[in-house]
Amino acid sequence: MNSHRTTTASAVLVGAGLMKSYGLTRALAGVDVSVSAGESLAIMGPSGSGKSTLLHCLAGIERPDAGQVLLGGERVDQLGEPHRSELRRTRFGFVFQSGQLLPELPADENVALPLMLGGISRRQAVQKAREWFPPLGLAGMEERRPGQLSGGQAQRVAIARALVGSPQVIFADEPTGALDQITGMEVIDLLVTTTRRQGTALVVVTHDEDVARWCDRTVRVRDGRLSEEARTPDGAAGTNAVAHAARGTAGRPTGHDTDARYDR
Repeated sequence: MNSHRTTTASAVLVGAGLMKSYGLTRALAGVDVSVSAGESLAIMGPSGSGKSTLLHCLAGIERPDAGQVLLGGERVDQLGEPHRSELRRTRFGFVFQSGQLLPELPADENVALPLMLGGISRRQAVQKAREWFPPLGLAGMEERRPGQLSGGQAQRVAIARALVGSPQVIFADEPTGALDQITGMEVIDLLVTTTRRQGTALVVVTHDEDVARWCDRTVRVRDGRLSEEARTPDGAAGTNAVAHAARGTAGRPTGHDTDARYDR
């Protein structure tokens, strides 16, 4: 995938020499990582390896003890918490394992929430949010509450919420961890292809090799250091999709991430 080859000069997000410790435990020990617009990067590693800490530092949730985090050349790590909070709301998007949708709000308002928090009127925010429902396979589900959505549908709503503000980077922390394998592959396919089409950088933390294969590159973290980097061969993601569909759809209805209880 030479078209997605990342250099520090072309990267939208860069972490350089990142170090982070919690007491005597060193979580990051001088990590260098970068991702370009439209590129997807998977971060893998065993529990306690530092992969979640790396995501938190890159996303401005935590400050590294040393090193730099740059977004479009701007030092994220030097910003105060109010500015980092604004950056997380306006220039970053987030997709979590559980979706973290507000149960009392319909799907369209869950998607619109970042826009409303940024000062956009409810009417305008919901109107913009609803534009994301058809392309993500959610048409007709705008007024359903999270409890009326299947797991795959809820994650699609979470993806719409992450994308609605046109962020530069989306961070996905185990985005398929709460889904069955087939639905998980559908969700990661949707996430990778949509962000690539939008020109949004995508950083995915996962323990699942199948999820990582959808991404353009995979880095592995061990003992706070990047131990290896691999680039996904062209066409591998499509091959994975066909293989998973062949294994998983036998005896399963079409549109299998949709809970039949709500398909009436």
